[in-house]
Amino acid sequence: MKKQLALIGITAMLIMSGCGNTGDSNSNDAADTAAHQDHSAMNHSSSGDVPEGLKEASNPKYKVGETAQITTDHMSGMKGAEATITGAFDTTVYTVSYTPVNGGEQVTDHKWVIHEEIQDAGSEPFTPGSEVVLLADHMEGMKGAEATIDTAKQTTVYMVDFTPTTDGEPVTNHKWVTEEELAAM
Repeated sequence: MKKQLALIGITAMLIMSGCGNTGDSNSNDAADTAAHQDHSAMNHSSSGDVPEGLKEASNPKYKVGETAQITTDHMSGMKGAEATITGAFDTTVYTVSYTPVNGGEQVTDHKWVIHEEIQDAGSEPFTPGSEVVLLADHMEGMKGAEATIDTAKQTTVYMVDFTPTTDGEPVTNHKWVTEEELAAM
């Protein structure tokens, strides 16, 4: 009975961990996939507003209005979906770990928060291990949460429109996917 409860607890922690991904964005690891399945609290669509100071990409691989295939699985129905690019920006992207301000389990390795979505970000990128306060509101309880930077990378990020492969509602102005998470159609 104790072993069953321990397994149930581990499974629940994996599912509740949000966008956790300890491997590469195309990982097929069962635990990683399970962690991506519970995004009921995520605001998949957005208004399209971008944070102040975010600069449009000078030479993005995918230009606004073009289509690309999503190769990542931040949420169910995302991988393999056709995306229309609605924005392309050069910035630093971070994976972060945080405990939601409204309570609940810690979210680990959430993909992605951009530099401009962090309080008092300044001009220099944060390094892994930095403690920050999130301004992003991609998930319930994220805005205002204290977070730890897990990874940091300078890249082009995209805002995209897509219809999930699971036949869900169309998603508009989804924030964010990186250039490495898209493929030419």
